[in-house]
Amino acid sequence: MNISEYGRNIQKMIEYIQSIESREKRNQLAKATIQVMGQLNPHLRDINDFKHKLWDHLFIMSNFELDVDSPYPIPSEETLNRKPEKLKYPSNHIKIRHYGRHIEEMIAKASEYEEGEEKQVLVKMIANHLKKSYLTWNRDSVTDEEIASHLELLSKGKLKLDESIKLNNTQDILAKTSGAMPGSTSGGKKKGYQKKQSSSKGGSYKKQKKN
Repeated sequence: MNISEYGRNIQKMIEYIQSIESREKRNQLAKATIQVMGQLNPHLRDINDFKHKLWDHLFIMSNFELDVDSPYPIPSEETLNRKPEKLKYPSNHIKIRHYGRHIEEMIAKASEYEEGEEKQVLVKMIANHLKKSYLTWNRDSVTDEEIASHLELLSKGKLKLDESIKLNNTQDILAKTSGAMPGSTSGGKKKGYQKKQSSSKGGSYKKQKKN
C-alpha cells in the first residue's frame, strides 16, 4: 500500500473504482471514498485545505491511474517526487560570529557618517551592543579595550572608540541578561538579615543590629 494509514480496505475500494467503466459511477464512488478517508484520519482536518490533501492521497494510492473528475489539480508522480531547489544562503563570511551579520551592517553604515557628535554617539551605542553580545555568549568579563579592538577590526579601522568613553558596566549587563537586580546576592535574601544558628529544627532569621 502506498499510504498504509488508510488501511487495506480503502486500497481495495480504490482498486474497485478503477475497474468500473462508467465515469459517472467512478466519480460518485470516489467522492464517497474521500468522505470515508476523512473519517479515518480526522487529524487531517487541522491541515489547511485538508480536502485537497485527501484527493491527492486518493490519486497516490491509485498509482496515479484513477480516472475521475477532481475538484483540485490532479497531481502527477513527477511533481510529487521533484526535489526542492536548494536554498541560497549568504556567502559573506562573518568575522566574529557571536556579533552576527546585522551588527556588521550597522558598523558599515556608521563608517559612512561624517565625523562629529552624532557619529560618536552612534559609535558608543554600537560598542555597548558589542559588549552586551560578547557577554551573552561569553560570561567572562571583557574590557572596554578589547571591545574597542573588535570595533576597529569589524570597521576595518574606520571606527575607533575614544579612550575617554566608558561603556556600560559588565556586572550591570550580566544582571540584566540574567534577570537579576544589580547588586543582589545569588541567594536572593534581603540585605540586613542573616540565618540564626539554632539547635531547633529549621532555625530562624533575625535583624542585624546596625553599628
